[in-house]
Amino acid sequence: MNFKINLIVLLVATTLFATGCGNKGGEKASDVKQDSIKIRPVKVMSLEPQEVSRTINQTASFVAYHENYLTAASPGRIEKIYVEVGDHVKAGQLLVQMDRTQLKQAELQLENLKTDFGRLDTLQKTGTVTQQKYDQLATQYNVAKENVQFLKENTELRAPLSGVITSKYFEDGEMYSGSPNTSAGKAAIVTLMQLNPIKAVINMTEKDFPRIHKGMKVDVTADVYPGKVFEGTVYRIHPAIDPASRTFTVEITVPNTDEKIRPGMYGKVAIHVGRDVANLVPAIAVLKQEGTNQRYLFKYVNGKAQRVDIQLGERFDADIEVISDKLKPGDQIIVVGQANLVEGNDVKIVK
Repeated sequence: MNFKINLIVLLVATTLFATGCGNKGGEKASDVKQDSIKIRPVKVMSLEPQEVSRTINQTASFVAYHENYLTAASPGRIEKIYVEVGDHVKAGQLLVQMDRTQLKQAELQLENLKTDFGRLDTLQKTGTVTQQKYDQLATQYNVAKENVQFLKENTELRAPLSGVITSKYFEDGEMYSGSPNTSAGKAAIVTLMQLNPIKAVINMTEKDFPRIHKGMKVDVTADVYPGKVFEGTVYRIHPAIDPASRTFTVEITVPNTDEKIRPGMYGKVAIHVGRDVANLVPAIAVLKQEGTNQRYLFKYVNGKAQRVDIQLGERFDADIEVISDKLKPGDQIIVVGQANLVEGNDVKIVK
C-alpha cells in the first residue's frame, strides 16, 4: 500500500515539474520574438555638404639650411684652428691654417723659376735661345704659379658662408688623414651650419602632390615653443614618390633670425590648400568594425537602419569628413542610438 502511494506522489511531482519547464521555455521563445521586432529609438541629422577650409597637417624635422663638412684638399698637419664649437663666423673668415711647409717650398721654387724665366725672356728677344727651350721654361713657370695658388687655397680653410660652427674634430698640431670621421660618413676638420633661415622637412602622401607648389605660405610650430607660430615658405618639392611609403619630401624655409629653432628639433606644419565642400558628421556617429580598420555609419531609410561603409577625411573640431559614393545630400544620418545597431534593424526617429 505504501509503495503505491509513493509511486502516485512521484508521478504527480514529475508532471508538475514538466509543466513548469514547458512554461519557462515558452517565455524565452516569446522574449526572443519580441526582441527581433523591437523598434529602436534613434536621433538623426540631415547630411548637407558644408564649405570647409582645407589644411594639411604634418610633423616636421628641422635641419640646417646648409651644412658644410670643411676639410683640407689633402692630408697634413693642422697648424692652427681659429674657431670653437658655437662660434658664429662670416663668409670668407679664416677657420683653419694647415701646415705651410709645402707652400713655402713651392713659393721658393716659383721664385727661382721666375728669375730663370726673366733671364730667358731677355735672351729670347735677342734670338740667342731656341723657342722650344723658352716654351718649356714658360710651361714650368705657369705650373709652379698654379701650384702655389692651389696650396695657398688649401692650406687656408675659409668659411664658404656665414653660420655657426657645430662640430670640431681636431686640435692644433694634430694630423689630418682625410679618413671619414663624422656621423654623416664624411671627412671633416670642422662642421659649419647655416641656421638662418632654417628648413623644416616633411613627408607628404602622394594624393597631396597636386595641391602643393613652390612658394606656398605655411604655418610652422616647434614643439619646444608651444603656441608660437612661424611663417614658412615651400622651398623645394622633391620630384620623386617613394615607392615603398608612397610619400614625397617637401622642404620649407623658416626665418630664424634669433636662432631659436635648432637642427634636430621636431615641429608641425599646417599647409592651407584652399576652401572646399565636404560631408561632415559628428565624430561620435562613426563606428569602427571590431578587429579591422573599417569605419562605417548608419543612415535612416524607411524605418530601417542601413549600414554605409566610409572612408575618413579631415577632422574639423567635433566633426569629421566622411567619404562614400553611397552618401548623398539629404540622407538621414543616425547620430544617437547607433552603437548597438546592425543592418536592417527597425528604428524610430525621436526628438
